Amino acid sequence: MLPNIIVAPMAGGPSTPELVAGAVNAGAYGFLAAGYVTPAALAAQIAGTRKLTAGAFGVNVFVPGEKSTVDLDGYAEKLRSDYGIEPGDPAWTDDEYPAKLDVLVDDPVDTVSFTFGLPSAADVERLRAVGSKIVITVTSPAEARLAARLRPDALCVQGFEAGAHRGIFVDDGSPAGAPAYGLLAALRLVGAAVDLPLIAAGGLVHGADIAAVLTAGAVAAQLGTAFLRCPEAGTQPLHRQALSETRETAVTRAFSGRPARALVNRFLTGNTELAPAAYPQVNSLTKPIRAAAAKSADPEAMSLYAGQAYSQAPQGPVADVVAQLDAQLRAALKSAGSALDRATP
Repeated sequence: MLPNIIVAPMAGGPSTPELVAGAVNAGAYGFLAAGYVTPAALAAQIAGTRKLTAGAFGVNVFVPGEKSTVDLDGYAEKLRSDYGIEPGDPAWTDDEYPAKLDVLVDDPVDTVSFTFGLPSAADVERLRAVGSKIVITVTSPAEARLAARLRPDALCVQGFEAGAHRGIFVDDGSPAGAPAYGLLAALRLVGAAVDLPLIAAGGLVHGADIAAVLTAGAVAAQLGTAFLRCPEAGTQPLHRQALSETRETAVTRAFSGRPARALVNRFLTGNTELAPAAYPQVNSLTKPIRAAAAKSADPEAMSLYAGQAYSQAPQGPVADVVAQLDAQLRAALKSAGSALDRATP
């Protein structure tokens, strides 16, 4: 059984061997993020994590989706006009998914989680054969029913409060990409739809939040935003700074073509209504602009992903954050128990 506190995989830099190992050594669990890294880099991160901890950890993999046929020329021209930077090549890619699975079969980790869709039954069996447990991210009861057919060891139930990309299987083109459920509602509905252990994710930044989802039926809570400002995280400096501000968050396709929750900035407000539903092509298209913004210290054109409750997230080394969350969790459960005792006739 996984610990109550899980450090979520955060692709694009924040997840590091130091962050994952630090969480594991503090009694929590952690996932490396295979998204956007090469198979060789993934293998190096696994090896690097093993040098820092003898404990178990996992790896999260993005499942490639269908190639979008949406015309991207108009969006590319707008970006070129607005920023004076040549957009990237919007070619579809599978993020080297097969090669990353080969890495995980050749050098197994404790758990492999999947986001953005379902792995094939053959992929699941390959990983099971080398001893890895399987977790699949879902955002709705319908997705949970599909995932349950693969007999995963657990489902990660993601509420709409979550920072970064929604783990939806199919983007229907609506602003949220698919029906959106708050985390507690999603846990209740998914729990009624399938008989599997559930990991709760989305907007959790405090031990009392963890207590809430545990009492709602989850076996563990997965937190990402809560760890973005840890010194062990690979979060960019401008992103760290923005997390100390008072921006709102919003869901947008502007940065990647897939709905994701980010801090509101100029790029988000200027492009959310125009961005096509085309992932990962849009992600490649905007990459040079986002990179130039980071280089020039301009947070207004960066993808500042964060959950809704980011302003309440703790700060400090990962071990301290884990300890703080655990203490808050225990205090919240004790307080709830006392309240029930006082209410007993």
